[in-house]
Amino acid sequence: MTETMKAAIFEGPGKMAVREVPKARIEADGDAVVRVVRACVCGSDLWYFRGLSPHAANSQIGHESIGVVEEVGPAVGSVKPGDFVVLPFPYSCGECPVCRAGFESVCPHGGYFGASQAEYVRVPEADGTCVPVPGSPEDYDDATLASLLTIADVMSTGYHAAVSAEVKPGSTAVVMGDGAVGLCGVISARMLGARRIIAMSRHDDRAALAREFGATDIVAERDQAAIDKVLDMTGGYGADAVLECVGSKQSFDTALGLIRRGGVIGRVGLPHDVEISAEGTFYGNIGIKGGPAPVRHYDIDSGLLDAVLNHDIDPGRVFTAEYDLDHIQDAYEAMDRRKVIKALIRF
Repeated sequence: MTETMKAAIFEGPGKMAVREVPKARIEADGDAVVRVVRACVCGSDLWYFRGLSPHAANSQIGHESIGVVEEVGPAVGSVKPGDFVVLPFPYSCGECPVCRAGFESVCPHGGYFGASQAEYVRVPEADGTCVPVPGSPEDYDDATLASLLTIADVMSTGYHAAVSAEVKPGSTAVVMGDGAVGLCGVISARMLGARRIIAMSRHDDRAALAREFGATDIVAERDQAAIDKVLDMTGGYGADAVLECVGSKQSFDTALGLIRRGGVIGRVGLPHDVEISAEGTFYGNIGIKGGPAPVRHYDIDSGLLDAVLNHDIDPGRVFTAEYDLDHIQDAYEAMDRRKVIKALIRF
């Protein structure tokens, strides 16, 4: 009989289920299979759940997880069974010029996970993908495990927004979005030395956490009112850097309105109906950078893993509710209704 595992299944907009499916297995020499100990629901998953982006019905879902290596293919040399690992949401070869330049998230030999809300995950290109963590999950408390889970995606993505926006010591940064990525963007802007961090939020719980993470100001306004407010706060010039962590047309248009001339927008929100004016950015000398975060590069080379393990940062606080896999529908609904910032799935 074929071995099976429990996995979250996207049945269609608004409907998640848990089913027994074939267990993840080695399919290529460079693969690993990881037993998941923590996963979570991402804000980008909600685009499918809300019916705003296409996703195949009756298919697995999820791209953020940490776990223990159970099996490796014969070509894998960097991890072995029993190792504790973070699985970045992109998988990558780790060897090509793109990966060596620190952009594993767009590796031409890689791709993106899409079945991580499950008991086991197949990891292609394991040597270029897995981020080893010292010890085992049992060595860490729940808060640290939650923070380790964030560096599979949201913390690294927030950091990518800050790096892409070229946040510098003493600068003024605006963070668009008060979800998990935006809140991690606040942490990241602080890490890179921003003197003033303006978080755009009109939800009291998220604004409070943003302040605890390092935001100096909260702006609740939207659209032109938000632009006018930030311009007034910055002497009419606008922000040096904008971290665009939403991806909507409204958010991006606002970012363009409040960035100062010569400033840079770091965009990490998955774009939906966003159009960028070539002339508008040209005559403002406005830079626009960003895309999918090179998670492994930031975790290892930029020190996010060490920052979590040393408790220099505590991004796991973005998880404000916990569920088991059998209650995956509840986890999605809670995030969809903004009852929680980010839902953690414990295995």
